[in-house]
Amino acid sequence: MEQKLIAIDNEYPGRNYRVEIFTEELTALCPFSGNPDYYKIRIIYIPDKKVVELKSLKYYFVGFRSVRTTHEALLNRIFEDIKEAIAPKYLKIELFVNIRGGIEVTVSREEGEVTEKEG
Repeated sequence: MEQKLIAIDNEYPGRNYRVEIFTEELTALCPFSGNPDYYKIRIIYIPDKKVVELKSLKYYFVGFRSVRTTHEALLNRIFEDIKEAIAPKYLKIELFVNIRGGIEVTVSREEGEVTEKEG
């Protein structure tokens, strides 16, 4: 996987506002069977100096189609990459795994604080 996230300048760095991104177009491969796993992902962040450029995010997600990974590793890799790219004040990512074998799985991670003014 070589696709990199692109960060662009936040035109309102002194303001606290929330960005929410959602897509159902994320797939990766099961590390055990090699079959595709299908995901929905929600990214919520409060930007500081940078925001994520959305076209690069789309291609970044496409890059996972041939990657064998667990749900937990996928979540943490995406979280770390976004955190490194834009250094937001707050970041939360929820990864919803399509039901397989009757089991529903959601993994999530968040860092930073949301104050009443920010959320």
